Amino acid sequence: MTRSNYVTRVFSSPMAVPAESWNALLEHETDPSPFMKHEYLAALHLSGCAGPDAGWQAQFVTLWQDDRLCAACAMYLKNHSYGEYVFDWAWANAYNQHGLDYYPKALVAVPFTPVPGARLLAVDAHARSALVQALVDHARQEDLSSLHLLFVQAEDASACKANGLMLRHTVQFHWQNGETGTESPIEQLAEQDNKATPHAGHALGSAPGCYASFEHFLASLQQEKRKKIRQERKKVAEAGVTFRWSLGRDIDPADWLFFYRCYERTYLEHGNAPYLNRDFFHRMAQTMPENWLLFVAEQAGQPIACSLIAIDPGKGVAYGRYWGALGRVDCLHFEACYYQPIAWCIEHGYIRFEGGAQGEHKMARALLPIKTTSAHWLAHPSFADAVERFLEREGQGIEQYVRHLEARSPIKRASLALKQTPDTGSQNV
Repeated sequence: MTRSNYVTRVFSSPMAVPAESWNALLEHETDPSPFMKHEYLAALHLSGCAGPDAGWQAQFVTLWQDDRLCAACAMYLKNHSYGEYVFDWAWANAYNQHGLDYYPKALVAVPFTPVPGARLLAVDAHARSALVQALVDHARQEDLSSLHLLFVQAEDASACKANGLMLRHTVQFHWQNGETGTESPIEQLAEQDNKATPHAGHALGSAPGCYASFEHFLASLQQEKRKKIRQERKKVAEAGVTFRWSLGRDIDPADWLFFYRCYERTYLEHGNAPYLNRDFFHRMAQTMPENWLLFVAEQAGQPIACSLIAIDPGKGVAYGRYWGALGRVDCLHFEACYYQPIAWCIEHGYIRFEGGAQGEHKMARALLPIKTTSAHWLAHPSFADAVERFLEREGQGIEQYVRHLEARSPIKRASLALKQTPDTGSQNV
């Protein structure tokens, strides 16, 4: 089946695509995430965070057979490279030095969200390939310099490579719950014929092989790393800081307001305006409450900091997203953004905690390196050749970097041997 079997429609707003049809495609994917939900993308658009005024012009590309949505993706025309986390500033500079325009470019991504997962939603492999062809054709028709697909799942990467796009790898750091390898809680519980006793408040229950407690997790680490984590947590506790958490609709509106106050202040202290506004988070509280977990740090009975974690209850995966503080306490960031979420994941049987983009310091907290994948097409033949050569060299460097990081793993060698699985080339762990 080729692209000629579909009708291509491009929409300037996610609201023009039926939410039910979009989400049905997403649920069909191997690696869905809450950030690709129609509600999430609509909130980014309606709040203006990822709208034309912010340099994100929506061009949602869809393939149809009669009234059936067969493939779709969130594409944006960009006149800058902010909020992407796969850096192409050097490519833009090279274009400029040769008197060529790099912007506007086409970007298939979730704005401001470096979370690996499905980007090309499709009913099957044929539709996925046809969608890639439609994206390239659209970029050519609009005379765009390039097309970029960021943090794609393995199926998307394969479809892009088969259609001539170049693949690029970067490194993130993810925490795995115990000796569970690559399987999700659903797969593990299915293997035991659903005989596991569910954990209260979590539909998946506690998957086999997960850590029994935070101390059990610490016992898997090398002594130096274990000691460091205990010292960091002790500093926070001795400062009189305690934590409480709220999930979903139990997050109080006052806590949402306090979170944004912390989040905004932290951005401003670093000299930047936050990417996301109050209206966006208000929409999240209204349309996707089941996907949010909020930790609030308190000192002397007063809130001083927050970390907001996204969760996927069906997959048992948590995502470190946003944090902020009004006061300074030594090691508070580590406690709020890593140790509290990890402890929660252990208690609730979640299989993975993704720590976000970059940050070797996360390895000391037992978040281990994984490769992520993006795909790229450049219209200019000479620049495409140059970038292909660059990516080959960069890819070799990434492989060496990952091997170097793995040699420094904080996990005890005996535990690490149990966790290792064959390399399949997938960007997921």
